[in-house]
Formats: sequence, structure tokens, C-alpha cells
Amino acid sequence: MKNIFKINWFNRIIKPSVMGLSVVIIASGCSKSFLDVPVQGQQPATQIWKTSTDATNAVNAIYANLRSWNNVAFAPICIESVGSDDAVKGSVPSDATFINAYDNFTVTATDGQLDGFWTGQYQNINLCNQVLDNVPNINMDASLKARYLAEAKFVRAYSYFRLVRAFGNIPLVLHVPTTAAQLNPVQSKPADVYAAIEQDLTDAANVLPATYGPADIGRATKGAALALHAKVAMYQKKWSDVKTYTDQIIASGVYSLFPNYYQMFRIPNENCSESIFEIQCNYVAGNGGLSNSQYSQVQGNRDANAGWGFNVPTQSLVNEFEPGDPRLNATIMFAGTTTPDGDVVPLPQAGAPSMYNMKAYVPFALALVDNQGADQNVRVIRYAEVLLMNAEANNELGNTSAALASLEQVRARARAQSANPSIDLPPVTTTDQNALRNAIWHERRVELAMEFDRYFDVIRQGRAATVFGPLGWKAGKNEVWPIPQNQIDISGGVLVQNPGY
Repeated sequence: MKNIFKINWFNRIIKPSVMGLSVVIIASGCSKSFLDVPVQGQQPATQIWKTSTDATNAVNAIYANLRSWNNVAFAPICIESVGSDDAVKGSVPSDATFINAYDNFTVTATDGQLDGFWTGQYQNINLCNQVLDNVPNINMDASLKARYLAEAKFVRAYSYFRLVRAFGNIPLVLHVPTTAAQLNPVQSKPADVYAAIEQDLTDAANVLPATYGPADIGRATKGAALALHAKVAMYQKKWSDVKTYTDQIIASGVYSLFPNYYQMFRIPNENCSESIFEIQCNYVAGNGGLSNSQYSQVQGNRDANAGWGFNVPTQSLVNEFEPGDPRLNATIMFAGTTTPDGDVVPLPQAGAPSMYNMKAYVPFALALVDNQGADQNVRVIRYAEVLLMNAEANNELGNTSAALASLEQVRARARAQSANPSIDLPPVTTTDQNALRNAIWHERRVELAMEFDRYFDVIRQGRAATVFGPLGWKAGKNEVWPIPQNQIDISGGVLVQNPGY
């Protein structure tokens, strides 16, 4: 069961208001008279922030925005996926050619996907800041109020994490801007952004419940805050913290690996035992972009009329899977095969891909009636990643046996589904720290493939020049993407471009 957070009057009031640096973007190209037209049938802004219902609507608006175009579609594909060796643009050569610039590292600051990603994250942050600044003043149940504030802090941390690893020096906006200076903030150093993220996640984990009842499935939990905190700490090489947070999740007993890797990504198994946080999506006929996620649509099989065919796997990724690893066919949809759900994958038309992201797949018949996969949730953090972070942290700390044990849990789940479990995916037994490190990195690549982590994983591992260099990646420049030129222009030069762009 999933809890669908609706985009309602509250979301529409908040989204066009101050969004960090995005306020001018909304106004650009619009006449004053157009902006002044009152929205019919919506509660006036002067009446909000009065009741617990207002607080509920505001928090629901945060979750609803997470499935928006700039959060799950072209922008994250460009910023978080196709730069890696796991994925390329896809579709047909003439469609959305701008995405190629991310694959070959020729992108410039004027590309619109940079601005889209930036805007999407600051929209999330603004929605969170609205809640954090206003809900404390509402007279309502104290425990529910505390939980709502913790949920907002979790999502704010998630958005800042996506921003800081993508752009490096970014504005840190922790309140709704009220002055001219606050509307045009300078950039903060990554260390300061990470400190704010960690404080939000510490606060969230101290309040959020371990689980919810059916009506609230999909909301951020204590485990989600701890898992994201572990990931944030991993990017800073704070290995003791990574171990501490992942140990807490493991000891909680709340999560377990879902037995069937392929089925875990299908709609009937959303919010399963392995899910720590996922973006809730649902097709609502006639709602268009107001509530329908396009995550699956942009990646679905083009030849089956199940999507647009972008962000497709590479042969390099195919080659990374060990012989007999069932995760290969659960991750990559190959033309000419039949899916476990019974769909015959058509052979590609001229110029179309021969492989697709199976994790974004919905059965073709369903895709034809639900806006090409709008029902498909977006998996953000899984328990398998917690185990792999725990393995990596233990290895870095010299706890070899603990590292091997966590790694083996992930491999054992895959092995159990292989055709020859006595032969395929044997347990890793090396006690050499470097060899074990490489084994864990390999496991991250195949286990989390096409889940928008590989690109920044390789960078934080310090291997980007070797792995991505042949694709055009340059050290001292491509560790981050360019700051969107539109944002620099809006700031009047307050924002400074990243080196090399």
C-alpha cells in the first residue's frame, strides 16, 4: 500500500513563492497583470498557517513535489546518471541531443537541465522551510507537530545532499527569505552545507517513528534519516559514523532484504521490507504534471510505446555482472527477450536502444493506460545499500569479518535466485583491505545499478579520472557540474561559477 501525497491548494500557494534563488525564475517572462490574477477556488494565503490541517497540507505538499519533473525526470538523468559509465542518453539520436553533453562532459552552464535540477531542489527546500518557519506557531498536537518538522528536515537534507554533491558551493537557505540579502544569498562551502544536512538528519532521527500505520506509509522514518545520514557521512569519509548509523538500522530489525530482486521493483511490491524511503507515485487521470510522475515514462521502452527510451544501460554495465548473476536481467531489459511479467520486448527500430532500465519498467499493457508508468514509485534508499555502506565502513575501519558478513548478505540474496546457486556468486573471502574494498565497490555497482548513484559514487571513491577519463571527464573540473548560468545572472554575479566552466 502506498500513501499518495496530493498536490493541493497548499502546494500551489507555496511553490510560486520564494524558492531560494528561484523566485525570479517564476516571474521572468510574465506580465504583472498575469501574476496578479487570483487563483479561483483556493484558500487565500493570509488564512494559512492557522490549523493542524494547514500543517498537514503543507507537509504533504513537500512529498508531492518530490515526484515533479525536475526531481525525477530529465534533470536528474542528466545530473545524476548519464555522466557515469552505467548509462547513456538513449532514445533516438535526434531526440534531446543536449543530454549527450553530460555523457561526454561538454556541457556548459547555459544548459537548461542544470537550471531545472537546481530549481527542483530549491523548490523542495522552500517547501520545507515554509513548514519549519510556520508550523511551530500553530496550536496543534505537540507530537504530530514535532513529527511534521522532522519530516521537513529529512526532505530538506535530502535535497541539499543532491545539490552539494552536484554543484559543490551552493547557497545554504535555512529559512524563508524575508530581506533583499536573504533573497540573494552567497554560496556556502560544502563543509558548511554538509554540517547543516547532518544537523537536520540528527534532529529528524531523534523524532521520527520507526514505522507507520497503513495511512502514513511512504513518510520519512527514523530508518530513512539514519540511512541518509550514513550516506552523507560516507561521502565525507566519516567511517565511524557510517558504521554507527548503519549498525543502528540493522539492529532495529525493521528492514530485511526482499527475497526476489526483480519483483522488488514492481508496483505490487512498493514499500516492501527492503524499502527505507521511496517517492510515492500514482497515476491520476487528467491531472497531467500536477501529480503524475514521469520517472518511468522518460525511461520506458520506446519500441513498445511504454515510454521515451532515455537513460539506457551501457555494455560496460552489462560486463560488470558476474556470470550467473540474476540481477543482470532484473536490471537491464534486453530487446528480443521476454520479461518475467510476460512482455515480449520488441527489437529496436532504427536508431532506438537495444537495452532499457528494467528498474523503471511497468508491464506494457499497464503503461498504455497509466501515462506510461506513472504508478511506479521511485526507490531512493534500500536496505541493501545500508548493508553495503556498513560493509565499506567496516572495511575502512579494519573490521574485516564484519565487512564480509554484510557484503555476503547482499550476495546471498542474489545467489539464491541464480540458476546454479552452488556455483554462481561465491562468497567473497579476501581479507586484503584493498581487494575487499574493490569487491564492495563492484557490489555497489551491480546491486544499485541504474539507481542514480554510480556517477557520484565513483567521484567520492577518487576513481573518476580512471573510470570516466576515457569518456572526457577532467580532474579539477568535473568533480562538480557548472552552476546554472541563469542563476548567476539572476544573482547579479553574487554566485560564482565553478572552476573550469
